[in-house]
Amino acid sequence: MSQSKKMINIKMNDQEMTVADGITILEAAKEANVKIPTLCHLDLHDLKMVNQTASCRVCMVELVDARNNRNKLVPACVTKATDGMEVRTDTLRSITARRMAVELLLSNHPNECFTCPKNLECELQALAKELGVREIKWEGERMDYPKDLSSGAIVKDANKCIYCRRCETMCNEVQTCGILSGIGRGFDSFVGPAFNIPMAESSCTYCGQCVAVCPTAALTEINHTDKVWEALNDPDKHVVVQTAPAIRVAIGELFGMDPGTIVTGQLVTALKRMGFDGVFDTDFGADLTIIEEAKELIYRIENNKTLPMLTSCCPAWVKFIEHQFPELLEVPSTCKSPHIMFGTIVKTYYAEKNNIDPDNIVVVSIMPCIAKKAEAKRPELTKDDHDNVDIVVTTRELGEMIKEAGIDFQNLPEDEFDRPLGESTGASVIFGTTGGVIEAAIRTAYEWITGEELKEVEFNQLRGIEGLREGKVKIGDKELTIGIASGLGNARKLLEEIRENDSKYDAIEIMACPGGCIGGGGQPYHHGNDEIVKKRQEAIYREDKRKTLRKSHENAEVMRLYEEYLGEPFGEKAHDLLHTHYEKRDRI
Repeated sequence: MSQSKKMINIKMNDQEMTVADGITILEAAKEANVKIPTLCHLDLHDLKMVNQTASCRVCMVELVDARNNRNKLVPACVTKATDGMEVRTDTLRSITARRMAVELLLSNHPNECFTCPKNLECELQALAKELGVREIKWEGERMDYPKDLSSGAIVKDANKCIYCRRCETMCNEVQTCGILSGIGRGFDSFVGPAFNIPMAESSCTYCGQCVAVCPTAALTEINHTDKVWEALNDPDKHVVVQTAPAIRVAIGELFGMDPGTIVTGQLVTALKRMGFDGVFDTDFGADLTIIEEAKELIYRIENNKTLPMLTSCCPAWVKFIEHQFPELLEVPSTCKSPHIMFGTIVKTYYAEKNNIDPDNIVVVSIMPCIAKKAEAKRPELTKDDHDNVDIVVTTRELGEMIKEAGIDFQNLPEDEFDRPLGESTGASVIFGTTGGVIEAAIRTAYEWITGEELKEVEFNQLRGIEGLREGKVKIGDKELTIGIASGLGNARKLLEEIRENDSKYDAIEIMACPGGCIGGGGQPYHHGNDEIVKKRQEAIYREDKRKTLRKSHENAEVMRLYEEYLGEPFGEKAHDLLHTHYEKRDRI
């Protein structure tokens, strides 16, 4: 029988309160609807992540000590409330302390808000406005480190690091990659890889979750929008764009729409108005991926090959296993990710069908993921010296481009993706959320193994937002146990089970980003609001439900591709074009 929490009495700004023993002053203030500004503090409940370094000192409040007449300032984010405590958040002393903390941060911060990639999204900028900071009172020496662009995916600008250590908490505690830590002392300190080695030489997976929680522009994605504009304005280039399933339920947020608003048709119209020669859906590539992955899963089950099989659509988790578990490289599916598969088909089948020289085709991927930028440049993902995908831009980058083009996104009419390669099913849509890839694979594998129609296509036992879960699916006389992990810390738990030969799973889906692609590092910033990610997930399942076709093998255009070009699924030509390999990488 659980015991009820002990309650204590405190006073905040003369308001009497009864709160649970053990909570912080900041948590008590939220209960009282008293706002205390924060910067380094971040509480992501669903990830069980709390960054409580108290390094910024922006949340200072005053504790009243009437007995000794010696009040003291304390950080609200880490100071526990105690019985009889009296707190003032509104005294001149506490307000001045907060403002001074921000002024000191700004004294060592680049003065380039107009050109900063986080302009109007920067929490330090917003806080300075909120606290009424109008001038830099302490001018002098500033940090002067070169930007690190080595990864091709993430920009590390140490000069904009405010040492909040949010990224460090995310990288080490949630994702368990162990890449980021504090470097240096005092004035010159910042967060980066050990010994300040380039990001490309570290074991970084480029998942982008550090970017998602960074309050400034110390960590951002490398912007490739100029490359897209250049290609679009080159008359000799045929520019094809594909958009991932998670984009359609998130990009509307950049234009004032509610999280979870489905804008598939408006997105297509915007891309066509921007001048793309072909506007396609990565969902086609996702359906193609399922055909290959389902066949691979069946092959492994029937031939007693390596199980569990891990889905491989996420490049960040692939890089994670290459660095952290290189002895398990036979476990992931060899399938390329959907956008890479789609790029391969564009540079081969589509090019032949439309009599276009592949050298003149530029494939642009719109992705919720920063790791896709690095994935597109992996040397093994080429065909006949052509990159499968030429340019990757994130949801945020596309939002910038639409605004640059002066397009009124909210009021756009709806249009449809181009054909061929434009058909998709509900199975491909759910790739955008955790559990969706394996559910899509099961929908097809069920019918291929049993020869029976799957009438109930929704496997609710595989759904959820929790970072680690499992479900059982009965296919004929065999019951498959499915493991699902989102977030690399949860992936580590599953992979450790496999390494110790203690895994009970037949198949596992892993996505590096918490919540899956809907919570990707390239999506609109949610600033720690978990409800936004949940609404995106709900929208993904709504989109699936309203599709006429909901199984990947029902996609007539995909099956025609096999008939006309690829031959047998998981066959020789399909394997040559649609599959890849992995390599052991040092753990640094």
